[in-house]
Amino acid sequence: MKALIYKSTGSWYITKSETGKLYNARIKGVLKIDGITSTNPIAVGDEVEMDLENELEDTTTITKIHERKNYVARQSPHNKHQHHIIASNLDQSLLFATLKDPKTSTGFIDRFLVACEMFHIPAILVFNKADVYRQKELEKFEEIKANYEAIGYTVILASVQNNLGIDTIKGLLKDKTTLLSGHSGVGKSTFINKLFPDLGLRTTEVSSWSGKGMHTTTFAEMFDLPFGGKIIDTPGIRELGITGLTKQELSGYFPEMKALINECQFNNCMHINEMDCAIKIAVNEGVIAIDRYVSYMNILDTIIDKKY
Repeated sequence: MKALIYKSTGSWYITKSETGKLYNARIKGVLKIDGITSTNPIAVGDEVEMDLENELEDTTTITKIHERKNYVARQSPHNKHQHHIIASNLDQSLLFATLKDPKTSTGFIDRFLVACEMFHIPAILVFNKADVYRQKELEKFEEIKANYEAIGYTVILASVQNNLGIDTIKGLLKDKTTLLSGHSGVGKSTFINKLFPDLGLRTTEVSSWSGKGMHTTTFAEMFDLPFGGKIIDTPGIRELGITGLTKQELSGYFPEMKALINECQFNNCMHINEMDCAIKIAVNEGVIAIDRYVSYMNILDTIIDKKY
């Protein structure tokens, strides 16, 4: 029977069949997907085929994984040469960020956006905790919003605590499969609890000694939205390692750079110190935000590329 992966806990999976019934499932033997080397053979959002093992216990064996239309991956924390698939078959992603308690860096945001661009997954940025922002943070938000909207991203100011922006976010989620992500402590679990009051996801305060959120979600998990669509909640991500990307390809995943690449003098321009570089000219003229260029350079430094 055909089913969707709703939760992965390592060796066992929770699946939902086309009739809406939940099953505990496991892999029989080794399943391989052509062209993908990851630390997890199956991810939340995968469509699979499975056989019933025990009708009384509702356990099944996964026998096949259908081809993924896309997926988002992070670098494996245990092996920098491997990646871990966070979720698959997505219509869009929604990144929760905050400008205070804890502060999300634009560098982290840009890494996330590059990962989404790599697999053609539209991204939405939600800046939560507006209720604690002072004038300084509100002015910073307007600057950030202008920069990201100028290159095609949707940016929302929200306060889950005070219901600001919630209806707008619900409208964007309706009838879509959406990846929810962000650092721990930015309000993802609080938001999900607002969508599903009976769910009772655990939430925590921001760590007082580190200023960072503490992990409250251990495994990725998918939920059916009451108004149509699905969301996939992910563990709070401290670092999103970009994998499967060469240095030469990176600028193609910055939309504002991609639009100018062909105007560079050299077709292999890395936009660092080459002459007549259209990207550097655009940065100097304020057409490309300096923060985005800094993110590009920082990500470039982290890519292991034997060609360059």
